[in-house]
Parts: sequence; structure tokens; C-alpha cells
Amino acid sequence: MFDWWQSLSGKVIFDVLGFMPQTHLGEALHFFLYDTLKIFMLLVAIIFVVTFLRTYFNTEKVRVYLQGKSEFTGNILASLFGIITPFCSCSAIPLFLGFMQARIPMGITFSFLISAPLNNEIAIAMLFGLFGWKITALYIGFGLVVAIFGGYVIGKMKLEKYLLIPVIPMEGELDSVKIELTARQRAKEATEYTLDIFKKIYLYVIVGVGIGAFIHGFVPADFIAKYAGGDAWYAVPLAVLMGIPMYSNAAGVMPLIEVLTDKGMLLGTALSFMMAVTALSLPEAMILKRILHIKLIALFFGIVAFGILIVGYVFNMII
Repeated sequence: MFDWWQSLSGKVIFDVLGFMPQTHLGEALHFFLYDTLKIFMLLVAIIFVVTFLRTYFNTEKVRVYLQGKSEFTGNILASLFGIITPFCSCSAIPLFLGFMQARIPMGITFSFLISAPLNNEIAIAMLFGLFGWKITALYIGFGLVVAIFGGYVIGKMKLEKYLLIPVIPMEGELDSVKIELTARQRAKEATEYTLDIFKKIYLYVIVGVGIGAFIHGFVPADFIAKYAGGDAWYAVPLAVLMGIPMYSNAAGVMPLIEVLTDKGMLLGTALSFMMAVTALSLPEAMILKRILHIKLIALFFGIVAFGILIVGYVFNMII
């Protein structure tokens, strides 16, 4: 798909700038130029398309649709809605509270809180560009399974007593809010949002690709294979534990996933690391601590971490 750009990047680095091919620095710079601009093009194109389609929805419609839905059905719908809402793990929390005020069961709200950062448009765009549609579809499917069953388990445990702040229910039924926009207005809104997101994440991409380029050019493949590429049982749990203290979005961590898998790390192990970074972050825990008891936060993290472990092991077995 991007063979032409890889060839052009090679000409710029090796022919125009004069760096030698098959050298550590030359290969690292070639990777950096090729991957950075490839990711930028994918992000702009896919985020625009997803955002344009998302103008037909809004969070009020989400809350209206989820209100009164039965458990499990609600978990499925909330997880699906998580895909079309532009939130990381921290920014999804205000909508989480809004769901609670709308009398949407806690388990359903947690399904949304899990799904939103895992299956956002940035992760989908970058996975598609780096690994193709089959891996992307598998990732989305497994992410939905984690969100659906994680929220369902939490809902069955009836843990509303662990809410630390009073959630005042909204009176009466919510009214669905219609969105009346012309195609031009939708395109304008999608363009503005795409540029806004690009401004927020382009540095993450550059830093992530820069680190990936260094690993690609200077770190031997046998080093990665020896310490992180095996199928030892502890590889996936170790990847999850390493990912939790970090806080980044998919744009920052995805270039590392590409390089690590190229160097020999199993895909399931690498994706477990990425899922832990995006869905189980310490900043998220600190924000949640203001509204949830530490026992509920620990349970939430534990259930999601367990789901990510299963995803990692399954990916390693089938890919």
C-alpha cells in the first residue's frame, strides 16, 4: 500500500541526503521518515472519515439509547458506542458520570469506560496502517469482548456503594437531541476536529516513531527476541505490568508496537502492552480515586488486566 512512499523515503535519505544504506543511522532515519509521514497520512484520512460519520451521533443520543436497556444488551451497546466516541481513558470519565446521572447501570457505564480508550479511531487507524484489516478487526473484536464482559461482571457485583460522590439522577426521561447539519457543515466540523486532534498528537507520533527508529536501527533483533520475543508464560503479564505505569495514547505507543513485532516480539504480547498503556493508566486511577472507592478501582483494573492477558495469550496462539 505504501511501497511507493517507502521507495521515495529511501531516495531522500540515501540519494539526496547521502546517508549509507545498511548502516544503523541510515536505516534508522529511513524508518523515521517513512513511518512518520505514513502515520500522519493515515491519521488525517481515517480520523476525518470517522469524525464525519460521527456527526450523525452525539452523547445525548448515546445516553438516550442506553437508558433502560437490560444488562448485557446495554454492555454490548455501550462498548460499541465506545468506538465512536473520541475519548482517552481520562477524558471518558465525565461522560461516565453523565451515564450514571441518566440512571444507566454501573456495569454498562464501565463497559463504555473500558471500550472508549481501547477502540478509539486513532488506534484503529494506526493498526490498520501497520498490520492490515484482519489484525485490526481481531483487535477491535477482542477489545469489545474485554469491555462487554468486564462491565457485565462489575454490574453483577452491585458495587454502587463504592461511589464516593453523590450522583443525582436526572429527572424524567431523557429527550433525544436531533442533529441537523448539512454535508458541508459536517465536513467543516470533521476537518476542524481532525486538525485539532492532529495538533494534540503529532508530537506523540514523532517521539514514538523516533524511539521506534532507534530500536529499528540500533537494537539487534536477537536482543528483542531473547528478552521479550519468546513465548514464555510470563511475557504477556510482564508487558501488561510495564504498560500500566505509562500514560500515552495509541499514537505514541503504536510505532513501538510495529518495531517490537518486527524485531521478534509476539504480536499478542505487544498488543497487551499497548492495551495496558491506553486503558489502564495511573492518571486515570488518580482521577477515578476522586469518585470511586479504591476497592472498586482495584477491581476495575484487575478485571480489565485479566481480559487483556487473555487477549494477549489468544493473539499469540492464533497469529
